[in-house]
Amino acid sequence: MLYVAIATRAFRRYSTYRAATLAGIFTNSVFGIIYSFAYLALWEASPDAGGYDATDAVTFVWLGQAMLMTIALWGGGSTDDLAERIRTGDVAIDLYRPVGLLGWYLASDLGRAAYHLLTRGLAPTVVGAVLFDINLPATPAAALGFVLALPLAVVVSFAIRFLVACSAFWLLDQSGLKVMSGAFAIFFSGMMLPLVLFPGVLGAVARALPWAAYLQVPADIWLGKRVGVDLLAALGFQALWAAVLLGCCQLVLRAATRKVVVQGG
Repeated sequence: MLYVAIATRAFRRYSTYRAATLAGIFTNSVFGIIYSFAYLALWEASPDAGGYDATDAVTFVWLGQAMLMTIALWGGGSTDDLAERIRTGDVAIDLYRPVGLLGWYLASDLGRAAYHLLTRGLAPTVVGAVLFDINLPATPAAALGFVLALPLAVVVSFAIRFLVACSAFWLLDQSGLKVMSGAFAIFFSGMMLPLVLFPGVLGAVARALPWAAYLQVPADIWLGKRVGVDLLAALGFQALWAAVLLGCCQLVLRAATRKVVVQGG
């Protein structure tokens, strides 16, 4: 199948950067250790903050480090390639392919995500498990839910990054929007601080935004905070945002291809 071949090629492409992968594993592990001690100090002062205990909090840290590159929190992946091809005008070649532009880049990004999950995702998690007490999924349902939540998180992230990349059709350069999008992602995904700690209306809004599908929702499923109908609702939340955002991607592509304006022709 074409999309499987595209994903496989992307996986192999990223697997060639072994030195960068090792450096990334080291960096994620160091930051995981720093955040773990910071969270332990916070939860020592408030042992049941946000409905988490200290072990939940440390587990959340290592899940975040594992998913940081998997979901491309700060941007990157196939969407950066797209933005560059729009800037240079090479996207015109992509539009001539007998396959949809959105599907092509989504398949490529899923291949990238699979590689990062198996390397920069798995290795730091092992480090965290050796150095700290971390929780494993307590039930098969939680484990299966997390497995389903992971690709949905990647798709939601991809769709937002794709929309940012498509801004280059009009702005010629995605850099400004990419920085803004990364800042929103760090704050509203739970990477900076679990969203369960956000108070009142801010917490409710943060948990309703698509960035919550990146980390907070998968982490809550892993930790057993979403069970039964609530687990299905969490997956439905991710699936809904994925569908809405991919629909927006299609609309933006249609608008762009009706009157393509790219630097270089």
